[in-house]
Amino acid sequence: MLKKYNVIGGKLVETEQEDALLFIFINPDEGEKKHLVDDLKLDDHTLGSALDPDELARLEFEPKHAAIIFKRPEPYSHKDEFLFKIASTGAYLFKDRLVIVISEDVPLFDGIQHIKMATPGYLLLRLIYRSIHHFLGHVKVISAISDELQDKINRAMENRYLINLFSLQKSLVYYLNFINSNGVVLEKLKINAKKIGFSTEELELLDDTLIENNQCYRQAEIYSNILASLMDARASIVSNNLNVLMKTLTLITITIMVPTFVVSAFSMNVRIPLSNLSYAFWIILGLAATSVLGIILLWRRKGW
Repeated sequence: MLKKYNVIGGKLVETEQEDALLFIFINPDEGEKKHLVDDLKLDDHTLGSALDPDELARLEFEPKHAAIIFKRPEPYSHKDEFLFKIASTGAYLFKDRLVIVISEDVPLFDGIQHIKMATPGYLLLRLIYRSIHHFLGHVKVISAISDELQDKINRAMENRYLINLFSLQKSLVYYLNFINSNGVVLEKLKINAKKIGFSTEELELLDDTLIENNQCYRQAEIYSNILASLMDARASIVSNNLNVLMKTLTLITITIMVPTFVVSAFSMNVRIPLSNLSYAFWIILGLAATSVLGIILLWRRKGW
């Protein structure tokens, strides 16, 4: 599926014009892939990389365009079970247009209120800048979810909470890797700024994007280190909760066994004391209750 956009009044407006500034190919079919490779001279391998979520970010130069593969976080779904996924985006920078290739229809420019410059380079940098903020938002969400899971682990012994934490930790590791690879692409864009033809304002935006990416990486690294360092402690908490539960069950079992022994001793089919007394039943119940009281007092004295 193909969508075309122009910048009108500082906003992206969808158009049908062939001379549009922005072309977005969403999960292109075979005909659209053939058009991209044959007519726009996109490299077939680079085109495949734009649709592969496992590809690393990179920058390549072709005769008539620059090919940029960068990473962006996928919208989170409850079906992912606390695993935050990452997708690739292919951006092909021509002198008169920007061609984007993505695997699914997502709002790439949401949150951008005003577009100052109607140039392909500016749109590319704003797109990467928006992706970095998307990463940062997910990192904060992961931190909030991990705090909530910690409280649940402190109160429960269910393995699913630990598994959820492992999924969050795995997500942060992937985020760190791909945020770093985005940073490498931004550094290469800065080094080759003259070759690409970035203007002064675009260079300023590129510098701001680099700073934001570095801050996003450091914040994700801090959260990742905290989560990793506390995983063993959380596992110990679960083990301690299990020990407390087993101790409680053992004490309850002992409490039941003592009066059971007293009652069983007086119910044997032999001659025993009190057998001739009419109120022997109540005496036996009293002895059973006294044994329970004695066990409870012993526990409190020992601090069990």
